[in-house]
Amino acid sequence: MKRLKVIIPVAGSGTRLRPHTLTHPKVLLKVSGKPILGFIMDKVKTLPAEEVIFVVGNFSDQIKTYVRKHFNKVKSRFVYQEKQLGLGHAIYKAKNFIKQGDYVLILLGDTILDANLKLIVKSKRSLIGVKEVGNPSNFGIAIVANGRVKRLIEKPTRPISNLAIVGLYFIKESTILMDILENNIESGLKTKNEFQLTDGLQKLIQNGYNIEAFNIKKWFDCGNPENLLLTNQYLLKKTNIKRQIAGSVIINPVYIGKNTKIKNSIVGPYVSIGDKCNIINSIIKNSIINEHTSIEKSTLTDSIIGSNVIIKSGHKKLNIGDFSYIVNE
Repeated sequence: MKRLKVIIPVAGSGTRLRPHTLTHPKVLLKVSGKPILGFIMDKVKTLPAEEVIFVVGNFSDQIKTYVRKHFNKVKSRFVYQEKQLGLGHAIYKAKNFIKQGDYVLILLGDTILDANLKLIVKSKRSLIGVKEVGNPSNFGIAIVANGRVKRLIEKPTRPISNLAIVGLYFIKESTILMDILENNIESGLKTKNEFQLTDGLQKLIQNGYNIEAFNIKKWFDCGNPENLLLTNQYLLKKTNIKRQIAGSVIINPVYIGKNTKIKNSIVGPYVSIGDKCNIINSIIKNSIINEHTSIEKSTLTDSIIGSNVIIKSGHKKLNIGDFSYIVNE
């Protein structure tokens, strides 16, 4: 195998996940007790990659600290994207570190996929991951014939395919793609007011290079609260950790962090609770509770709660950020 480089764009601001992304990068939001990026890197660290290039923006220091602490054996490089001008622009920022003969694996930092990356990087051809969806106009789509990608379109108004591009790309013609992206940026070629990776890949196809599509079974784009909770559900079911706590009812699957105290409560199913939390006289279902949070005499469902939060009495569905204090008198 030639040199493998992995590019992970993590510069997005995550506006749909506010208030949580006002204090943390989207890729470090937790599901099943671990940051989204952690699940991606658990797979990446098993690959024969020469280097992992993170394209960072907001909260870059948090991302650098997390990667260096938890994945210190992976050779990492951090490239700064000053303005978020689209995925094509983000990938282009890594151009100076991609050399002739490098193969590139691109993984979106906010997307969890059930895919065999070891098998993908052994492919003889370039690949794009796709999945059938019911709302293709919300995604970049691929038009495929006999396994080969014929055309790529970014969020079409009238889609002629239901194969969404899921955010996994293995590109063998990496330097050619980088040159195309550079030309697109210099000429101001935008789609939906952004420099798109799909436009670069489409030109690669038009220039005669073959890209094959492969189907992804499970795909979770953690871009909004609903999908974050769905991802949490999937990962909890997959890990299937069984917990029991005397004096409370635990309905598995759940994740309960270290030094967390639960008293006279019903927790689960599909609940993740961070470290050093206190849950007292409460009912919590299908929710994510971050560390150092206290919940008392409350019922929460379909909720995402930040860290260092205090909630007392009432409420059924909440989406609140760090250091919040909510009391129903």
